[in-house]
Amino acid sequence: MSDQPNTAQAMLQKQLQELDAIEKEAVTQSMNTVGATELVHKWKARTAALIAQQINPPAAQQLAAVKPGPSFTNDLFEEFSDEVELYRAHLRALMKSL
Repeated sequence: MSDQPNTAQAMLQKQLQELDAIEKEAVTQSMNTVGATELVHKWKARTAALIAQQINPPAAQQLAAVKPGPSFTNDLFEEFSDEVELYRAHLRALMKSL
């Protein structure tokens, strides 16, 4: 049972890397924030399922409940980056709590 936190940490680290890759692709290469936002939402669903499986369902529900607040800019890149950072911060906090 002592191996569970290490496995969960590794899974969360991998998910953070995937999120970073999606952001990098959108911001530096494709410039397609709409498509990247869809990828982030799919990533979020997969990550929540992994968290439910490897950590616990309440932690997965917390991630699923994370939603960006209203944005008053017309900058799609800023809105996309803010959403990614919100999920990144949540996963880092979860890693810290393990």
